[in-house]
Amino acid sequence: MDLLYYVRLARRNWLLILFSMLLAVAAASAVTANTPPKYVATITMLVSAPDKEGSLSTAYQAGMLSQQRVQSYAKLLTSRRMISHIAGGGDVRDLEENVTAESIPSTVLIRATVTDTDPARAARLANALGAEFPKLIDEIERPTPNSRATIKVTMVDRADVPVEPVSPRPAVNLALALLVALFVTVGSLILRDRLDTTIKSDEALQQASKSSTLGTICYERDARRLPLIIRTRGRSYRAEAFRSLRTNLQFIGVDRHPKSLVVTSCLPGEGKSSTATNLAITLAQAGWRVILVDGDLRRPRIPQYLGIEGTTGLTDVLIERARLQDVIQTWGEAELAVLPSGQIPPNPSELLGSRGMRTLLTQLTETYDMVIVDAPPLLPITDAATLAAICDGTLLIARYGKTRREQVARAMEMLSAINARVVGTVLNFAPATSSQHYGYGYGYESEVKGKRKDKTPVNA
Repeated sequence: MDLLYYVRLARRNWLLILFSMLLAVAAASAVTANTPPKYVATITMLVSAPDKEGSLSTAYQAGMLSQQRVQSYAKLLTSRRMISHIAGGGDVRDLEENVTAESIPSTVLIRATVTDTDPARAARLANALGAEFPKLIDEIERPTPNSRATIKVTMVDRADVPVEPVSPRPAVNLALALLVALFVTVGSLILRDRLDTTIKSDEALQQASKSSTLGTICYERDARRLPLIIRTRGRSYRAEAFRSLRTNLQFIGVDRHPKSLVVTSCLPGEGKSSTATNLAITLAQAGWRVILVDGDLRRPRIPQYLGIEGTTGLTDVLIERARLQDVIQTWGEAELAVLPSGQIPPNPSELLGSRGMRTLLTQLTETYDMVIVDAPPLLPITDAATLAAICDGTLLIARYGKTRREQVARAMEMLSAINARVVGTVLNFAPATSSQHYGYGYGYESEVKGKRKDKTPVNA
């Protein structure tokens, strides 16, 4: 993973990241507003040996004794016995949680702090602690009531009433909330992206299929309502993408150019029928003699797309109930030949794999420059594999963000098992931002926006 990967991931999910940031700001503001302010009062005490005459070694021993006592006195300051002296009838446990003490390293000083929601009470309790603690030490360290104390504790810095609260700190809370939100959101996005095996790039499709990607068809909001590129008079990103696909197909197998092409996908809903239809239209517009065969004998979609009659067609020819020239229809200004599926038979696989289907394909390839067969999905049923085995080439369609890599790999294994020739793959429904370069400099974008307002259908 490089920096470009993170930038692309953030750009694809910038709305989610922005929403998480706003949510973090709102949560931090709510927590800050509902947290009562707390004030800290601090005192400093000195641990020393009583002044007495003696040798240098005696003074040194007294100093070492003071340093040894400091650590223990810091613990003793927060003991229940000490807190009960200053509680004044209050809750000892609550006060014990708000009193801290520490020894200052390499010194004989002890710093004690008291935290409270009332600044005056915090200073009063801290000073009371500084007054009572020397008495407790004097009582503990005196061997007998009449003897001199071996250690003396003196308060050197009294506590002042604090002015600024130590918490909550709005700026710190806000920065921490933003960092946590950013870390959690980006981490979740990276984890989801790594666990997501759907195809989201040409490179991923090429790696999964081990075949070249011949085209990327961008998503347009009007594509479901107006699936044909002819509706926009060929001026759209999708139309230009199909022209690019047509060009790439022309360079496939110069010595062995496919004349019959099966268009299929891994699963339903990946756009294989609309791709087959628009590809046939694009080839016909370029002057090719093209026939579009609706080979999906279970859920035919070609008549719906083209607005033609589909009750008589391929199945009638295969069972010899109609002649081929009688069921072929001509569509559009480019005179695209269309062979509908006809009635849905009870045995689609047997019909598509029959000798009659082979004979029909041979007859069509002799008459037309290109035979495009819209086949059912590969993985659920065997119809597409049956067609791929008797056609010159197969074009596999994958849908952006839906088709999974393992599904593409499984489909390619099925095609390889029957020695089908895969001419390439197409990534369908890709984000429009990745395909906007098609219209750059030619005014496609403005013209497409203007044409979208015109809902008048083109006569088929």
